[in-house]
Amino acid sequence: MTTTLEEIRSAADRLRGQIVRTPLVRAGRLSEQLGCELFLKLENLQHTGSFKDRGAYIRLTNLSKDEAKRGVIAMSAGNHAQGVAYHAQRLGIPATIVMPEFAPFSKVERTRAFGARILQTGDTLDASAEAAYQIAEEENLTFVHPFDDTDVIAGQGTVGLEILEDCPDVEAIVVPIGGGGLMSGVATVAKDANPSVQMIGVESELFPSMSDSIKGVKTMTGGQSLADGIAVKVPGKLTRAIIDKLVDDIAIVAESDIESAIQRLAEEQKLIAEGAGAAGVAALLANPERFAGRKVVAVICGGNIDLKLLSSILTRGLIRDGRMVRLRIGIIDRPGVLARIASLIGKTGSNIIEVYHQRLFYDVPAKQAEVDVVLETRNSEHVGEVVSSLKADGFPTRILSDISAQGTQ
Repeated sequence: MTTTLEEIRSAADRLRGQIVRTPLVRAGRLSEQLGCELFLKLENLQHTGSFKDRGAYIRLTNLSKDEAKRGVIAMSAGNHAQGVAYHAQRLGIPATIVMPEFAPFSKVERTRAFGARILQTGDTLDASAEAAYQIAEEENLTFVHPFDDTDVIAGQGTVGLEILEDCPDVEAIVVPIGGGGLMSGVATVAKDANPSVQMIGVESELFPSMSDSIKGVKTMTGGQSLADGIAVKVPGKLTRAIIDKLVDDIAIVAESDIESAIQRLAEEQKLIAEGAGAAGVAALLANPERFAGRKVVAVICGGNIDLKLLSSILTRGLIRDGRMVRLRIGIIDRPGVLARIASLIGKTGSNIIEVYHQRLFYDVPAKQAEVDVVLETRNSEHVGEVVSSLKADGFPTRILSDISAQGTQ
C-alpha cells in the first residue's frame, strides 16, 4: 500500500484554510556563498512550528466518529506531538501524547498548552513508542503514527505540491529524513511532475537509519543529536519502499554541519530553524560543489528549537568565526595595569565584554596575576592584532577560545 498523487491532491484541498500556506523564499546571501540558486520552503512558519501540522490534520479528519469520540494517542519528541495536539483540540478530539524523557522542555510545554494529556516515558523514541502502543490497547485509543501512515504521508506531500507551484523548474529538492513521511510525500509529487528532479534526503550521522536500511548496513551509533526531530532508529516500512524507489541519494551530515547551518540561517537569512529543520542546508554547506549552478529547494521542516540551545549555538558560532574571543593575559599586580590593558584593547577597536581578574588561585608568582578578558572582535585576523598589541607592550597573552586564530598565540 502506498500514497498516491491523487490522495496528496485531495489532502491539499482539505488543508486549504486549515494550515499555513508557507512561502518559498530565495536565500540570497546563501545562494551567493554556495554558488547555487537556493530557495527555502519555510515550514517553520506553520502554527506549531513544523510541517507536522499537515499530516496530523489529514489523519485526524479521517477518523470515524467512534474513533474521534474515544480519542487518539501519538508518540513524538515534539513536532508530531504538537501537530496532533493542536488539531485534536480544534476538532474536539481527546488526545494523549507520549513523549520521551529527553524531549525539550519547550516542546513539552507547547504540546501541553494545546490541551493534550502528556505522558513522558522512555529514554529512546522506540521505548516511548512501545509505551504508546500499550496505552492505546489498554484505553482503546487510535494510534496516530508520526510517519508510517498513508494519510500522514498524503498530508506531508502537500509540501511538494506547493514547491512545484512556486518553483516549477527546480532541479534538486533537499529534504530531511527521520521516519521518512515528508520525503515520501514530496518525492511522490516531484518525481511525477518531473522525473529528472533530483531528490536528496538528509540524515544525521548519528541516526542514518533510512540510509542504513536501504543499503543493508549498520552504521548508526545514536546519541544526543541537535537534530532530535530526525533522530529515528527505525524508519517506516511504507516510507522506506517509497524512498528506495524515488529518492536519488541520502546525504549524511555531521553534527557540526547541522550546528553551522542553524547559525548561518539565523545570521545570513534571519531564520530560526531547529536542528532537523536546518539539516538540508547543512548538506549544502558540507558539499556545495554538488549543487553548484543549480536551482535548489531546501525544506526548512521545523523551527522549534530551545532558546538556550539556540543561544549557545550562536555564541559558539561567534567564537569559531573569531568574533568573540577569550584571552588570558599575564600582568604585574600593581595599580594602573588593568587600565593600561583596557586602553591597548580599545585602541585595536575591539570591545571588552567581561573581565575576570584572579590573584589567588592561578599558578603564578605572588606579585603577578592573570586576567581573562572576553572580547567582541571583527574576525580571527582582528584577534591576532589584539594579541600582538598586548604582547608588544609586555603582556604575555594566549587565546583560550577554540578559533581559527589560535595560530596567533
